[in-house]
Amino acid sequence: MNVGEYKVKKALNNNVVIAERDNQEVVVIGKGIGFARKNGDWLEQQDIEKLFVLKDEKEQQSYLKLLPHISQTMIDVTVEAIFLIGKKAGMDLNEHIHIGLLDHLSFAHARIAQGMAIENPFLAETKALYPREYAIAKEVVALVGQQTGVQLPEGEIGFIALHIHSAIQNKSMNIVNSHSQLVSHLVSLVESQFAIKLDKESMDYLRLVRHLRFTIERVMTGEKVEEPKTVAKLLKQEYPVCYNLSWKLIKVMQRTLGKPVYDAEAVYLTMHLQRVQNKSK
Repeated sequence: MNVGEYKVKKALNNNVVIAERDNQEVVVIGKGIGFARKNGDWLEQQDIEKLFVLKDEKEQQSYLKLLPHISQTMIDVTVEAIFLIGKKAGMDLNEHIHIGLLDHLSFAHARIAQGMAIENPFLAETKALYPREYAIAKEVVALVGQQTGVQLPEGEIGFIALHIHSAIQNKSMNIVNSHSQLVSHLVSLVESQFAIKLDKESMDYLRLVRHLRFTIERVMTGEKVEEPKTVAKLLKQEYPVCYNLSWKLIKVMQRTLGKPVYDAEAVYLTMHLQRVQNKSK
């Protein structure tokens, strides 16, 4: 093989080819690049529009199994969307986004085309937790609309934002989803305790949600925050309802995450809860 050139290993369809370069397999995208190609053929550089590497063999196998069930339009728009995400994020993405986003966009597109929209119960929390990913997801939805003529609803922006966050942070979608659902559950407990409905666009809501997110991240990494003992005593005396609620939320976190939460977290959480309670009066 000539260094820098690509040799066909398998043509998946007219526009997608598995090729090899310097003993590394790559997925190559190009209009008509797979037409009449056979194993051992060389690819012309000018025919290659996009390419990406799937180093993990399981990811590669999953991708190959998925492709025959996806329309060429959705393959093309997903590849374009992933390159857009990478450019906007300014970093390499975890390769699982190639499978996860392709599967999600294809399924969502089919559902919407058939008039079957699905509500996203975590939309407000996702928008507050991941504003950067949400903004990029909004562009992805616009791209899908332009390329396919089907406009995905706002709820899909939230789902796509989670895929983007997962790929940027190198986390599994299961973890990202479970943490988002936990934040949503904690917020609902706050609303129930205070008998209020939080304004999802308010700064207090955004601060609370982001604080919960960072608390969860600290718990998962074992990061310890210092406990201001004087302040803790004052908050316990002055704001017993908020202080007790903060411990209720912490116990839910401990049970859900399966990890201990440091006592100091109750102090900082009480401050946020007290602000929310004050604004609701």
